[in-house]
Amino acid sequence: MMEAAAALAVAGALPLQAQSGPPQYKDMIFLSGIGGWYPERRPKAGDVREQTRDALTIMKDHLEKNGSGMDKVLKVTVSLVDPENNWEPMNEEYNKFFPKRKPARSYWGTTGFRRKGQLLQIDCIAYKGEA
Repeated sequence: MMEAAAALAVAGALPLQAQSGPPQYKDMIFLSGIGGWYPERRPKAGDVREQTRDALTIMKDHLEKNGSGMDKVLKVTVSLVDPENNWEPMNEEYNKFFPKRKPARSYWGTTGFRRKGQLLQIDCIAYKGEA
């Protein structure tokens, strides 16, 4: 059973630093609610390229701290504000983090997030250990 703090942190109700670790089941890691902008990390929201890099860097750091990595990501979901204008720059930055094997990915457009200025949110499912 998942701890309440971890469940809230993954849902975005608590800062990432407050969680005890991402939910895991056997060799699977589940990260969700990784925003593209946190004012405590950077004062200004920045554009979608900067937010994509930040969100994926946070994702990479959490995966590596828990015995996984970007090469072990199986599935990514991206929620994106104004995809008509933000898809291409987001996708260009995204591809830099997955240079070889691309995980399955889905996305949807959204009108915004709780934090004004945030342009995207990313979730992923990854495994740890050997393939």
